[in-house]
Amino acid sequence: MASEITRDKAFFAFSPDVEPVLRVPQGQELHLTTHDCFSGQLETTSDTLETLDWSITNPATGPVYIEGTKPGDILRIDLREVKTSGPSVMVAVPQVGALGDFITEEETVILEHRGDTVVFKDKVVVKQNPMLGVIGVAPAEGTIPNSTPGSHGGNMDCTLVTSGSKLYLTVGVEGALFGCGDMHAVMGDGEVVICGAETPGEVRMTPQVVDIPDLPTPFIENDDLVAVIASAETVDDAYKMALGMMHGFLTKVAGFPVNDAALLMSLVGDLKFCQVVDPLMTVRFEFPKSVLADYGFVMPV
Repeated sequence: MASEITRDKAFFAFSPDVEPVLRVPQGQELHLTTHDCFSGQLETTSDTLETLDWSITNPATGPVYIEGTKPGDILRIDLREVKTSGPSVMVAVPQVGALGDFITEEETVILEHRGDTVVFKDKVVVKQNPMLGVIGVAPAEGTIPNSTPGSHGGNMDCTLVTSGSKLYLTVGVEGALFGCGDMHAVMGDGEVVICGAETPGEVRMTPQVVDIPDLPTPFIENDDLVAVIASAETVDDAYKMALGMMHGFLTKVAGFPVNDAALLMSLVGDLKFCQVVDPLMTVRFEFPKSVLADYGFVMPV
């Protein structure tokens, strides 16, 4: 039987001091409902950021104490289903986000959901790809607002964090204190105007500790690829971190020769933006599983 947590059980910073709302054994399926990043405060086009209570933005459902997890463990989150419960909302704000210099008037847009699509101003129909912007575990010490990404996860805004993917995180405290939220019905890489199609939703997932020494985290895989996720104060620092993480994975975990790993990263790897609008910049480096298989490596089950 699955354990359930509703969206009213929310927290706003990852910290060892946040009390868990539920304890679950490893392998127990979790059903979580989540708010959008505004906690449902923007319901009409008349609602603006001026009226927003910023203290309840970027909520994450949880945290969840996962039994048997301890600092240093690699926790794998199997995302079985990520789905929206819509509608979605977007905002454009002067001087906010990577395009803020071009925006002169604040605007709130409500996007209708029609089946598995979202509709932008009755003109553009976009297929949904529901993904979680915020997902992570408590750091070993200190408090990290949900708006900030990092080695613990957090607000990475990675479009790969969706149904069928497996996210790996390094546990910082006993019990992990896991949580997630900030769902998007669809979002482009970069999230250049500070938001995607922000939406409430539902998530089915299963947490499990795995034994993969030297795995760099945050790390993600799906049927086709693996990727590392890196966040830093500048894009330059973030991409250099991501390159080092992937090269380390290929050589230390997958067993590639040093030169082969570097050459193949340049030949078949992809360096992509996740987001450029949070307190830290987030990038990822993707590498195809087919090439891992050519070298006789498969991700442990």
